[in-house]
Amino acid sequence: MKPFAFARPGDVAEAVREVAAEPNAVFLAGGTNLVDHLRLGVARPELVVDVRTLTSREITDLDDGGLRLGAASTNSEVAADRRVWERYPVLAQALLAGATGQLRNMATTGGNPLQRTRCPYFQDVTTPCNKREPGTGCSAVGGYVRYHAILGTPGALPDPTAPETCIATHPSDMAVALAALDARVHTIGPAGVRTIPFVDLHRLPGDDPSRDTVLEHGELITAIDLPPLPEGTRSAYRKVRDRASYAFALVSVAAVVDDGDVRIALGGVAHKPWRASRAEEILRGGPLTEHAVRAAMDAELAAAQPQPGVESGNGFKIPLVARTVAATLRGLTEEQP
Repeated sequence: MKPFAFARPGDVAEAVREVAAEPNAVFLAGGTNLVDHLRLGVARPELVVDVRTLTSREITDLDDGGLRLGAASTNSEVAADRRVWERYPVLAQALLAGATGQLRNMATTGGNPLQRTRCPYFQDVTTPCNKREPGTGCSAVGGYVRYHAILGTPGALPDPTAPETCIATHPSDMAVALAALDARVHTIGPAGVRTIPFVDLHRLPGDDPSRDTVLEHGELITAIDLPPLPEGTRSAYRKVRDRASYAFALVSVAAVVDDGDVRIALGGVAHKPWRASRAEEILRGGPLTEHAVRAAMDAELAAAQPQPGVESGNGFKIPLVARTVAATLRGLTEEQP
């Protein structure tokens, strides 16, 4: 592990100033992702700034009927909160599907959506990786791609030497649920405070795969708001993985359904939590019949680019996504009185 300076500032403003002033500085909250990367040599900061006790740990009701999650609230606290279970079961289910109890006790609301990919090539510092070391290429192309992206990629077999190539997926279960819920992210940074729709927080690789989000250097998440939902709204999270626990999603689905509206977000398929907007447009306002859901997913997945690679690549994800969405929506429809 590379030595680094450590700071524990007195407030959020001081923390933002310290990180903004050092180009190679990072925030530390629960540390469940960052500490792993420090040990692996993936993260090599000059300065680590502890913010765990600076942001709120409270979960508070909003005047409009929504809920505010303080950035320091833990995944365990959010998953166990009665208001979350009653109003936003998709979020509670997503949190409980991730990691272990010990990790959920440490992981925070502000940090969980910012965790970095678990692509094995990203975590192996001996291999080229555009996300870890921009411009070096993408070792995943043509390699072990079982967990890699099929949506938002530059092609079915992108150029592995191109500096923009990256087929990694975002690992957070919580983020998929927040995308489906139309959550909003509150931040403070060198330019002041702002609010970001959660669906706009993460980015596709574009010409810079090393950037996971639209956050500027030194910008800190302070809270995440969950909007009020109409009475009778139903939601659920379904995760498909290689083993029953402590495994990242091959495919996951967060669905939110109320009268005439449906929201669907997908995990394990793209560089960011993937909002299935094409499918939503087709399903909106109509009955969630098997035929309608199949047509909607055909439209959503028409642009999918499965990757060839060892052990037959990841083309299996296309039918798996369609089946998982259908099962999730079927379960919500059957729950309707």
